[in-house]
Amino acid sequence: MSSPALITVEALAAGLGAPDLRVVDASWFLPAEGRSGRAEHDLERIPGAIFFDIDAHSDDSSGLPHMLPSPEGFARAAGLLGLPRAARIVVYDSLGIRSSARVWWTLKVMQYPHVQVLDGGLPAWKAAGLALETGPAPEPAPAPVAAGFAGDRVCSLPDVQSALESGASQVLDARSAARFRGEAPEPRPGLRTGHMPGALNLPFDRLLAPDGRMKPAADLEALFSGAGVDLDRPVITTCGSGVTAAVLALGLEILGRPAVLYDGSWAEWGAPGGGAVVVGDP
Repeated sequence: MSSPALITVEALAAGLGAPDLRVVDASWFLPAEGRSGRAEHDLERIPGAIFFDIDAHSDDSSGLPHMLPSPEGFARAAGLLGLPRAARIVVYDSLGIRSSARVWWTLKVMQYPHVQVLDGGLPAWKAAGLALETGPAPEPAPAPVAAGFAGDRVCSLPDVQSALESGASQVLDARSAARFRGEAPEPRPGLRTGHMPGALNLPFDRLLAPDGRMKPAADLEALFSGAGVDLDRPVITTCGSGVTAAVLALGLEILGRPAVLYDGSWAEWGAPGGGAVVVGDP
């Protein structure tokens, strides 16, 4: 697919080694998956890639998983990772497109202008027979980074409550249909089941082809429309903890309709004392 938000493995391979290019491995897994993005990065990675730890580069004072850090905190971390604002950044993950979308969104919130997701991620790179690096990765060369923040790409629980009450924005949930309806338990203990009153549901994996690449734009448009989304109206994306909501945001960006992401997502809304919950079909 051709989109400013995506890059093919062929295009990335042709550009490796360019002085302004930075490749970022954003691989991340739920605790129950029993995998480590850092460990897998050290085993194999795209040549020159650095590792971005979603949990380490987050606001650990919020009590919620991998919330956005402050712009100043992120700028310090990005500087240590060698990610200058002027760089062309390509983000990938080891599943295809999942956590790479979250880091793409994070960088956009922090006002990085040139960020793309590798379509199909590491599986597509390996399927193309392209070179890999192995062994512990060297430390990146630090770079100065100024803080920046695009507040129109992120929203809070009160923002979502207001949007649902007024109808000013559509709220689109990326969780599975079973979790959305409250028929399956949440992977994080202590959370209520169900969904926000008035929310729509489009499981994030429906946007992806079997090989982990993003589906064509016409298919994405049909999926959003089929979920009840009016693509001419604002959309807020949400999920379990703000990771797969970014896949929906990426899909909307591809269609030229940037979305707002609810960072707290169900980890905040579904907690005791959070927002109102509906169980069953919307």
